[in-house]
Order: sequence, then C-alpha cells, then structure tokens
Amino acid sequence: MISVTPDTFPLAQAFTISRGSRTEARVLTVRVIRDGVVGQGECVPYARYGESLDSVTAEIEALPPDISRQNLQHALPPGAARNAVDCALWDWQAKKTGTPVWRLAALPRPRPVTTAYTISLGDPATMEAEAAKQAHRPLLKIKLGTPDDMARLEAVRRGAPDARIIVDANEGWTAETYTDLAPHLLRLGVALVEQPLPVGDDDLLSEIERPVPVCADESCHDRASLPALAGKYDMVNIKLDKTGGLTEALALKTAAEEVGYAIMVGCIVGSSLAMAPAVLVAQGAEVVDLDGPLLLAKDREGGIRYEGSVMGVPGAELWG
Repeated sequence: MISVTPDTFPLAQAFTISRGSRTEARVLTVRVIRDGVVGQGECVPYARYGESLDSVTAEIEALPPDISRQNLQHALPPGAARNAVDCALWDWQAKKTGTPVWRLAALPRPRPVTTAYTISLGDPATMEAEAAKQAHRPLLKIKLGTPDDMARLEAVRRGAPDARIIVDANEGWTAETYTDLAPHLLRLGVALVEQPLPVGDDDLLSEIERPVPVCADESCHDRASLPALAGKYDMVNIKLDKTGGLTEALALKTAAEEVGYAIMVGCIVGSSLAMAPAVLVAQGAEVVDLDGPLLLAKDREGGIRYEGSVMGVPGAELWG
C-alpha cells in the first residue's frame, strides 16, 4: 500500500523569492507499506511546475500499490509525485534488507557536507542585517531577481565581508539586467549565479559574456534537459523534486559530469526527510544547498543534525 499525508512546517521567518513569499512549508509525506515494513519519502509540490498538493496526491494515489521503483520511472514524469514515491521505495528496500541505500546504490559511504544558508529577498537594510547575523557561515545564498538588485548585493557583502556568496535570481532578470550586474558580481566576489533568465529566454546566455559561472535550475530537471543547456550554463542544480527522485538524480549527476557540468545539489524548503536522499547526491558536489530544515521553526522528529552549516548524515530511522 502507498499512503499520502499532507504536512505543514511553519518557517522560522517569512521566506521571499522573486515569485512571492511564504511562511510555511507544505509538503506531502508518502509511506510505502509492504510486508510489515514502512519506507517513507517527502516531496514539495511546486506551483512553478504546475503542481499542487491535490494534483500530486492524485498522481500518487493512481499508482498500483505494488509498483516497483523501476516501473515508477515510466509511470510518472519527473516531478514531486515521483520523487516522494521513489525515495519511499528506496527507504523501504533499505529497511526490508537491512542494507543502507548508499550501499544498495553502489555509492561510497556518505559524509557530512557543508551547505549554503539562504537569505531571502528583502530591502537592502533587511538583507544586510540578516547577512551580518549569518556572516559566520562559509557560504551564503542570496535570493535576488528584481531590476534594482545592485543595492542588495552591496548590502549583503557589507554584512558578510568574508563569506562566499552565490546568487539566485529565480528567472527574475532580463538579459540587460544580467549584463549590467555581471561585472559587479565579479567585483563583489560572487561565486555563481543561479538561473538569471527565464527558461524561455535563456538562449541569450549563449550570446552574452558570463564572467561568473551560471547554474541552470528551472532549466534543468532530468537527463532529457541536458542537450538544451549546451553553451548557456556551466553548472546544473539537481533537486529531487525536479528529477522525480533519487534514482534519476543520481543518473543526472553522472550524465551532467560526463559532459562537463559542475554540480550543485539544491532543495525546495522542506523537512529533513526531503533532504536525506539528497545527501547522497551531494557527495562531491561543488555547491550544496540543503538548508531547508535550518529555515523551519521546527523540523521532523529525528531530523538531520546541523552543526553551523555542516550537515550531518541522516540516521537510518529517518531515511535510508
């Protein structure tokens, strides 16, 4: 049997990107129950990709209760529904066999990773204050995506003069805005820019100078996305809610590396259950952005332990 339960996790503070704000993470918890063993996974339906709690629930409930992980890859498209079921099936197999997922997937034993910490979009003074509060962290991710982001960039760098900074525009810039900002990104020590242009306009990235590495987020979902990225992006952001689970995420990582892309592993804000499978993909990644639980007012019981920005390995009782 496969069960689907909606869960809500209040955020520690409002989280804002160029598309809007929210004060809670609304997720779906999926459980696969077979032979007295329970495997679980979590997904975050995302309106940007036409998903809702109801639509994703319907996709999952329409699946055969005995579906295999292999058949799942063809039964559902990449997205949140397939992600939660795929991860639950991996967890079920691990618990059924007493073998950790990393070993089932023929991966090295996972180790702690250092994650970015996200500062959401706000006025420059607010972002500077938050940057100063988080300045002890080695990597800060800054949400931008408006025509007047220069003041925000300057403010964050003042607040955190020593931190490594990455920028996420969430498709919010035009080619002209990006071109104007690009030299300043370099001057301010920005390490990469994530999805500066809308998906439909990102062909322009092949025609303009990219002095700072550019990472594909909304433009990259699974392996089928890779050919369209050529000449436009230097890195891909792998999120399990986009790939449709750990199975495709691992395959995408291998395929992307084979054609020369650097790897970022990211998330949509959710609990430790959503982050746990991504820890396996994050091993060896150039950038890790799995700070979802750090943004919550309260995580799940048995959540992943974070020491500052160092993310521990999830316990088997949580996942895998």
